[in-house]
Amino acid sequence: MTHTLPDIDSLWDFSNPASTEKKFRELLPVVERSRDEEYHAELLTQLARSQGLQRQFDLAHATLDRLEPLLVPDMARAQIRYLLERGRVFNSSRHKEQARPLFLKAATLAEATSEYALYVDALHMLAIVDPPERAIDWNLTALGAAEKSADPKARQWRAPLCNNIGWTYHDDLEDYPRALVMFEKALAARREQGDPVAINIARWCVGRCYRSLGRLDEALAIQRDLEVLDKNTGGSDGFVDEELAELLTLQGKPDEARPYFAAAYSKLSKDEWFKKAEPARLERMKTLGNVGEIL
Repeated sequence: MTHTLPDIDSLWDFSNPASTEKKFRELLPVVERSRDEEYHAELLTQLARSQGLQRQFDLAHATLDRLEPLLVPDMARAQIRYLLERGRVFNSSRHKEQARPLFLKAATLAEATSEYALYVDALHMLAIVDPPERAIDWNLTALGAAEKSADPKARQWRAPLCNNIGWTYHDDLEDYPRALVMFEKALAARREQGDPVAINIARWCVGRCYRSLGRLDEALAIQRDLEVLDKNTGGSDGFVDEELAELLTLQGKPDEARPYFAAAYSKLSKDEWFKKAEPARLERMKTLGNVGEIL
């Protein structure tokens, strides 16, 4: 029976897609015995997503191929999720031109069937594949839908959308006042949701924007507070160290900044994604932290 099956979204741990894939695989035999074809199709979409997040793109496409025969016209949610996940696999494997029409079709179908959480998700994916100016429009439309929706899953998108809009304003358009407005909205939404880790990440973003606005004392106060919190919870991932180093450098305190640059380099040089995405930042940390060659 459908009501005995768990909410699929509740099984996700986005920080560990491999363990999430294991949960989905363990659930599959139970779902197959239930004869709930729509749930089965939805589960396969999320199995594919877990594979895509592990960069197993061929396997993810094969999983989506496997579910296609299950899809029938009255399975709106499953169809939307299929379109989203096929698009995500294309996007993650650097085929944006194939991803975009799938996201657009998913958004159209989700809006028509009042699947507002999936509608917001599709709009946010369109923002990812489109240029910054268009991305702002997609994300603002998504944010408006999330704010108006009574669906808790749709409303949970408010914080990440504000964060994404904030970074588009900050990094791509260099519109720091507007970026700050969005980062502060993201922080308010995170506080409403109550996750302390997410709250602190949102505070870091506000502090980073203060640096861009030249509000160095306020930025430093936030990062100092986060430094204390990190020490009390086992240490930072390097981003707070980097910010403290940059702020102290701007305040003309290179000697105080140096150990923070070194600490940031030590931590972030172990992050494979960061190494590929931000080589210039990493080299700056290494140089200003006076870090010797690592064998």
